[in-house]
Amino acid sequence: MTSSFPSTSSRAFAAFTLVMVALFVGLGVWQLQRRAAKHALIAALTDRVAAAPAPLPPQGEWRSLTPERDEFRRVSFTAAYEKLPDAMVYSAGSAVREDVSGPGTWAFLPARLPSGEIVVIDAGFVANTMQERPVQDRQVAKLVTGEPVTLTGYLRFPEAAGLLTAAENRDKRLWFTRDHLAMAKTLGWGEVAPFYIDLETPVPDNGIPKPGPLSPHLRDEHMQYALTWFSLAAALIVAFAVWARGRRTNR
Repeated sequence: MTSSFPSTSSRAFAAFTLVMVALFVGLGVWQLQRRAAKHALIAALTDRVAAAPAPLPPQGEWRSLTPERDEFRRVSFTAAYEKLPDAMVYSAGSAVREDVSGPGTWAFLPARLPSGEIVVIDAGFVANTMQERPVQDRQVAKLVTGEPVTLTGYLRFPEAAGLLTAAENRDKRLWFTRDHLAMAKTLGWGEVAPFYIDLETPVPDNGIPKPGPLSPHLRDEHMQYALTWFSLAAALIVAFAVWARGRRTNR
């Protein structure tokens, strides 16, 4: 006599299916929530880079600045580049500069404010495909005049090195992440602001290093991911229904 009650294995499979469907639906909903947050961030960043430049926040406010609220804020201030070793950061392109493509280096220099604090400046892109130190030395030397200059740019915050990020080359003063705090410590720049400035203007007469306006482009594939998770949930429901129907037919 065949029992009308589901077997233990059938109940276990049904419970497993229910858990996985709930998981997939939850992941799909999470991606939709991330999509909404990403759209809000894109709108905020677009507003920040398009805004008129504001004065650089005073030192007393520096520690309260955060990437979430202040990344890409446009600022303008006066500073003089210090006669200290500069650093270069390798790049294979840029996600925020439409005019930069291909490999090269970014020129990072310390600059002193009239009030005495040091702010690190990413002075722009150098088409330095082999990361050669003399190439950047020639370009950066023109900037370090000791004279104050009005700088306009964007607040940026240091990047953390990943597990696969190459270590810095101290002989070349070459980094592979935009960690200006590590540069300052290694190169003896002293205490620097917790942010650095991605320079927009002025542009040197020969255009090198090449600063410029930023245009953040964030990847937005969350709807695609959400549809994938929802599709997996639907496929699992269909598969379970086919399996259950087959079980009933075979009884």
